[in-house]
Amino acid sequence: MPSPVIIGVVVVYLLFLLVIGVWGGKESHDVKGYYAAGKKLPSWVLAFSSNATGESAWLLLGLTGIGYALGMHALWVVLGEVLGVALAWAFVARPFKAFTDRYGSITVPDYLEDRFRDKTHSFRIVGAVIVLSMVAFYVGAQLTATGKAFDSFLGTGYGVGVGLGLAVVLFYTVVGGFKAVAYSDFAQGVLMFACLLVLPFVGIGAVGGWGALMDGLRAAEPLAVFEGLQASGPDLLRLGGGLGLTPLGIASAAGFVGVGLAFLGAPQLLARFLAARDQREIRKAGPIAVGCIIVFDLGAVFTGMAARVLYPALADPETALPAMAAGLLPDLFTGLVLVVVLAAIMSTADSLLILASSAAVRDVYQKIFRPDARQRALSVLGKAVTVVLGVTGLLLALTAERAIFWFVLFAWSGLAAAFAPVVLCSLFWARTTRAGALAGMIAGFLVTMLWVVLFKEGFYDLYEMLPGFAAGFAVTIGVSLFTQPPDGAAEELAAIREEVRRA
Repeated sequence: MPSPVIIGVVVVYLLFLLVIGVWGGKESHDVKGYYAAGKKLPSWVLAFSSNATGESAWLLLGLTGIGYALGMHALWVVLGEVLGVALAWAFVARPFKAFTDRYGSITVPDYLEDRFRDKTHSFRIVGAVIVLSMVAFYVGAQLTATGKAFDSFLGTGYGVGVGLGLAVVLFYTVVGGFKAVAYSDFAQGVLMFACLLVLPFVGIGAVGGWGALMDGLRAAEPLAVFEGLQASGPDLLRLGGGLGLTPLGIASAAGFVGVGLAFLGAPQLLARFLAARDQREIRKAGPIAVGCIIVFDLGAVFTGMAARVLYPALADPETALPAMAAGLLPDLFTGLVLVVVLAAIMSTADSLLILASSAAVRDVYQKIFRPDARQRALSVLGKAVTVVLGVTGLLLALTAERAIFWFVLFAWSGLAAAFAPVVLCSLFWARTTRAGALAGMIAGFLVTMLWVVLFKEGFYDLYEMLPGFAAGFAVTIGVSLFTQPPDGAAEELAAIREEVRRA
């Protein structure tokens, strides 16, 4: 029987999210309010909510599981994500904000359509297809994590955990819109930060200190029940994970670093830049976001490594953090850790639902079919679509319990490879054309999907983000060189650069 204290902590947390939903609902009655929080987000909300959205259950369950299975080799993920976050806030956020304010954009396809003077709505249609297909898998992965978390901590059973998590997310997302999503993500990000700052020290202390941790890992046996990539013994202490400079080792390290590329242009993260109050808030948010991601990732990896010594026979490495919390902490803190796991899950699921809803309602229904639709009607439709998308994710999550780390990476890479290369070219290369950008979106997405299905196994399991990104850039640049850029693109880009410099 779960502790009443743990149940009480979870209930208080869930009620808190419901209150945020009601509070955010005051500004969710039009498209700008529901999908962009009225473009009023301050720096501290921007920083924590962007990282919380980018990390998800992948961080607390998936990355701790990789730390458990691979040891120091997982630090390549840390390097990639820190670089990705730092570059995004330093070079992408401010020009993207300037462009989208100039155009009055509410979504990324809004921006692309205006940037390339597209009168055919091609960016909206292609973007909606990509977003809706990837978000279905992504939300399914988050709900999978919800089921694992509730079952690990409270013994609810996987299906009940999935359903409960979805019900809460849908309530505050549907009622409160993007404002509720952003502020709840901020609160959830703070909880994640505190947990991953403290829990590694608790785990290492329980092992007996840093030296004892190193000794324990050096003596660790292989994981008998785990069939994925893993290390054991001294290999857990090597950055190469025992793979060294072999093709598999290079592909694995490059793939882990490549995870961070998505921070440069995944649409759910670009939405934060777009919704910022102004350029000054973005400048203040950057250092906060970088410090936050360092604590997030290092904390997750070292928590997993400590769990490998403390609990060497886990059947599922992705339960490392719940196992350590339940085994080492009093009930009150175990309940808080469960809340943190749920926070990581919900902070991504809510953003994805809003993203997909905006693709269907704003980019397709309003802009293509009903430009004269009333704002309140569009808001109501957006909320209904959010519910439908959530139920679709529920069905995917219930079909099978998947490995969160790899399933999330698949959807993460599909979204990023489709949008990031095109957005980066549009921000920094005036010669980018409509045809090039559209072809690049399609190429980045298709190569990512085809790589997983046809080529990945034959190329040392190289992470699909890398060929997807390469294809997106190559096709965008190649096609642009043979087509004409929009009239006035060079002058507009120069004006944006000057605006950003002066801000």
